[in-house]
Amino acid sequence: MGLKNRFLNNRATFLLQLKCYSLWLLILSTTCIEAQTNNDVDPSLSRNRKEFAPVRVDGDILFYVRGVSSYTAATRAKTIQQRIQRAADNSAIPADSVKAVMEGDRLKIFAGREFIMNVYTADAAAEGINTEVMAEIVIEKTKAIIKQYRHERSPAVIKANAIKAGLAMVLLLVCLFFFVWMFRRLNEAFKNRIKNRIDKLENVSFKVIQSDQLLRILHLFSQVLRMIIIAVITISFADFILSLFPWTKAISVYLLELVLDPLKSMAAGFIDYLPSLIFLIFIFLATRYFLKLFKLFFTGIANQGITIHNFDPEWAMPTYDLVKLLIFVFAVVVAFPYIPGSSSSAFQGISVFLGILFSLGSSSFVANVIAGYSMTYRRAFKNGDRIQVNDFAGFVEEQSLMVTRLRSVKNEEIVIPNSVMLNSSVINYSIRAREKGIILHTTVGIGYETPWRQVDAMLKLAADRTPGLLKDPPPYVLKKALGDFCITYEINAYCNDAINMYTFYTQLHENILDIFNENNVQIMTPAYEGDPETPKVVPKDQWNTPLASDNKA
Repeated sequence: MGLKNRFLNNRATFLLQLKCYSLWLLILSTTCIEAQTNNDVDPSLSRNRKEFAPVRVDGDILFYVRGVSSYTAATRAKTIQQRIQRAADNSAIPADSVKAVMEGDRLKIFAGREFIMNVYTADAAAEGINTEVMAEIVIEKTKAIIKQYRHERSPAVIKANAIKAGLAMVLLLVCLFFFVWMFRRLNEAFKNRIKNRIDKLENVSFKVIQSDQLLRILHLFSQVLRMIIIAVITISFADFILSLFPWTKAISVYLLELVLDPLKSMAAGFIDYLPSLIFLIFIFLATRYFLKLFKLFFTGIANQGITIHNFDPEWAMPTYDLVKLLIFVFAVVVAFPYIPGSSSSAFQGISVFLGILFSLGSSSFVANVIAGYSMTYRRAFKNGDRIQVNDFAGFVEEQSLMVTRLRSVKNEEIVIPNSVMLNSSVINYSIRAREKGIILHTTVGIGYETPWRQVDAMLKLAADRTPGLLKDPPPYVLKKALGDFCITYEINAYCNDAINMYTFYTQLHENILDIFNENNVQIMTPAYEGDPETPKVVPKDQWNTPLASDNKA
């Protein structure tokens, strides 16, 4: 039976119980009461413990009682509950026989001759009411619960409730079967209806969105929704069936509290957190639009739509990354106090732990990041340039915050940490090649018997025959050394294509060999011990000598 049916038995009792509920809400926020003796709490210990415990009968809370360390509120509430149930089980005790008897500083509540509990003057004073009013509240509550206790256990009521429970079970099975069938049909209809749309979306997104993955996500969502609906229906029917019988009514109340209390707590927590959430949303939106504004500005600089004196356009996006990091860090610092759990010891402990791990393990990481930005602002090179770092040479493929990737002339990928780049000498062949051209040079050793003017002319002719080498400025020859056995000549020629340097070197060397052979001049490099009987040159008729395999063919 519900609370409403219980109150309708007596209109005066109903009004009085409404007043009782209001008074007991005040009781929940007050200080300790004087304790009791005579199988109850000692008044001298009343201020030792501020603790409430509900007195429950068949799952219904009648009122709350306090206890002390030597006689806890839970023990006192359990004792009072057992006394009320004992009085309700005794049909010889009329429900209206509940009364209060004054004894010293307390009112003793009896049901017939059965002792229920003590109500002390200190109890009433602690709640701001007099002892008589407080005792009247307890008396009316006890009368009502005894009547309800006996009514719910009458054979007629139990029989009617058993029929209701049976019908509810049948209805539950019907509802579950209906919802499972309905969800199955809806799932098939939904899948067939959106299948074509998902396929179109997959084609439009260039396979970024996979139709199978999206269908699995939608199927999972429908499964979760179905489980939630089935769980709500099952719990609702179970609560209704359990509440029909007095022996399971307490389980019904516990089941309902088990489901609703977390939801109430989450709802209350969400409402309390709502101002902080609004502030976090404001910070997020402000951060997002500030980043968009700065990105638009630096993109304009990178595209040379905006010009700043002495600010290279190549610096624009790296500078934007720095500004973005600063804005993000500032937003996190401002938002941190409003993050749920940020003030808890566990959250702070984890933050300190992560900070220590980052500090211990990030020295090389931070060094490479700083070196990456330093290399950018030094303008030592850019993507596509041909550079040499220590013993590594190649074309710059990528320059990130951590490493610089080179592609060697052998098509090898070379990954160099930016900290190494910062502490090493970098030779950039491409910058000067684009401006005035770089100088390709190679040396040969020629004997003293050959006129140096002839050697100069042959080397210049070799450079002139080499495609890719510039005619203006013209090539020139340096006499590097007057050695013991030969003179070291160096041919220098300008080139504006650093990408094909090795090709030009190969062609230059080929032309030098051909021209010196044409003029019967022997190249003395690397060493000379004496004049041979015949010059060490290749006769012209042997310049195109076929390979041994060609002769066999």
